[in-house]
Amino acid sequence: MTTTPSHRLYWLAAVIFSALIACARSPGGVGTPPYLIALAVAGIAYLLAVREFFRKQRFSRKVVLICLALAALWRIPFLLMPIGPDDDIHRYLWDGRVQRLGYNPYNLIPGDPALAGLHTAETRGLNNPEVPTPYPAGAQLFFRAVTTIHESIFAFKMAFVVCDFAIVLLLLDELRRSGQGEHWVLAYAWHPLIALNVVGSGHVDILGALLLLVSAVAIGRSWRMIAAVAFGLAIAVKFLPIVLTPLYWRRVRIRDAFAAAVVFAALYVPFLNGWHAPVGSLGTFLQRFRFNDPVFAMLERMASPQTVAGLAGVVGLITAGWLRSEPPACEADKWAWPMAASLACSPVVYPWYLLWLLPFLRSRSILPLMVWTVSILPTYLVWHLRTLGQQWRVPGWVLLLEYGSVAVAAGIVIFHRTTQRLAHQGPGNSR
Repeated sequence: MTTTPSHRLYWLAAVIFSALIACARSPGGVGTPPYLIALAVAGIAYLLAVREFFRKQRFSRKVVLICLALAALWRIPFLLMPIGPDDDIHRYLWDGRVQRLGYNPYNLIPGDPALAGLHTAETRGLNNPEVPTPYPAGAQLFFRAVTTIHESIFAFKMAFVVCDFAIVLLLLDELRRSGQGEHWVLAYAWHPLIALNVVGSGHVDILGALLLLVSAVAIGRSWRMIAAVAFGLAIAVKFLPIVLTPLYWRRVRIRDAFAAAVVFAALYVPFLNGWHAPVGSLGTFLQRFRFNDPVFAMLERMASPQTVAGLAGVVGLITAGWLRSEPPACEADKWAWPMAASLACSPVVYPWYLLWLLPFLRSRSILPLMVWTVSILPTYLVWHLRTLGQQWRVPGWVLLLEYGSVAVAAGIVIFHRTTQRLAHQGPGNSR
């Protein structure tokens, strides 16, 4: 008995659902063997679903809506799941809280005993309390806005769920307009990283991904002012998308770029301390923090951390410039590849950093990045190893699995393109 593509999608949805529920209820916490096994099952099922997306050009709207409803269901346990003791969301709450109390988060050291009275039960255990905030001004104002509505970690999780929902709606609208299959929204909505790092632990990267998607959609519709301002706001959440600047060359007007620069600068006005730029612990972050960084670690032997970090940005800019002059087959590719190239050379590559890529995963040529968003999941083992007293370092075999999988996927894409090109040439054209 043969199964239809729709039925296979439903079966894969059931597997992802079961695996993610097991992950959310894992008794040992993040990175334990049961947690990683469940996560691996969800990741493999996700990639098998992506294969179905490639095989069938169109799924009915009913199938897409049912699959989106299932994705909404498996988000609920993560929404209700308690936050880890050192998740970044504690810092978001602190930054928003102290702003409302009239302080500048770039000037405060949360671990300072003199500030103990400013803490709540939800901020007292934030990570890296010995350094001020590293987050740009756009993120800071978002933190303040959320804490103004309600000062709690759950309020932040709900705010990130709203961003997630907005991305789904925007993707559906864009897919309809561009003529692509609506089922490609599931490449975003079904990804395990969304349940874990948006609904579960809550990371502000999803806000930046939403703003960047708004900008990309606006570019495609020639809404140049919206595109430029949304891009500036995305950079103000985290600096990663700045490498996409070449994609806007001659696609936005000078006045649009000027408006975006003014908006970006205005976001920093509330945090100015004289004429000093408010950067918080950004320099400390580059100097001290390392995670999942094989390329950066290799280059750091030859140059300073600041130089290598700058090189990571240059790599992203060059990639964006090349894609600007040589457009890929799928418009979405040009937004993902430069950020991925920059991240690959960065000192810190946490799994949630790849949230920026997820709204743009919808073509065969981007298969290596799809694989990377799944092969990075085993790095959660480090959280478990830390509880056993081991170093905060990704084991070599995990790095080999993560980046080796990407290399294999890249090889498959190259082989497929080569065979297609040879087939199109035909035997009569060979020399």
